[in-house]
Amino acid sequence: MKSPYFRLGLLAVLLVTTVLVTYASDPAPVAVRHPEGLVHGFLSLSTLDGTRVADGDLIQNVAGDRVTSRLVFHFKNGSVHDETAIFSQRQRFQLLSSRLVQKGPTFPKPLDMSIDGTRGQVSVRYTDDGRQKVSAEHMDLPVNLANGMILTLLKNVAAGAPPPELSLVAATPKPRLVTLKTSVAGQQSFTTGGMTRKATHYVVKVDIGGIAGLLAPLLDKQPPDSHVWILGGEAPAFVKSEGPMFLGGPIWRIELVSPDWKRPAASTP
Repeated sequence: MKSPYFRLGLLAVLLVTTVLVTYASDPAPVAVRHPEGLVHGFLSLSTLDGTRVADGDLIQNVAGDRVTSRLVFHFKNGSVHDETAIFSQRQRFQLLSSRLVQKGPTFPKPLDMSIDGTRGQVSVRYTDDGRQKVSAEHMDLPVNLANGMILTLLKNVAAGAPPPELSLVAATPKPRLVTLKTSVAGQQSFTTGGMTRKATHYVVKVDIGGIAGLLAPLLDKQPPDSHVWILGGEAPAFVKSEGPMFLGGPIWRIELVSPDWKRPAASTP
């Protein structure tokens, strides 16, 4: 176990490093290579061992260059994860507004977070010790904000191009802007029927930034990586993802599912 003196010394080093190092990063929006359209997809949410915990829908509508995308999961215990993102797709994707609602026993801290991307306003309604509280503040939101849009943005990464660096407002009682650094972990094969296909495996790492980010691994506060698999080609498609849905939450898998048509029971003579 590391001594308190070691931790204090490391903290001093990190403070000096933060002062001496500057990060020159100009966030850039993702270019529209494949415009979004009308969608209704059926999804499952399960643990990594395959246990189903929720059923979901991805519902998407388009009006002009404005897209409204809603991802909702209904859990077996009555909990709900409901996220809606409204974004424009005129040459570049840009988040206009989003709302995330997480409620029910699945979520240790139920909340309702709204983002106004054009005005830079973020508000969070949450419960603390049984009391309803509201946190509202103005934030300098970058043009590569990805709340509710990560799957869409990864579908538009050009083949052979480096994955984009994205920004995200973390859904916590006090909203915090973090950076998502994506990388390619290679190609992975899967089958549909009797056909073998390959999906690009993206790894999404949360970079908290600042002193909090430098200390996060030391204090075991660093969020785990998320993973997304995208089928490329002329019509890129989401295949599956694995990652937490809230801070400190378990790793869950999201996959597409097909309708299950129940056959009528055979009549007895």
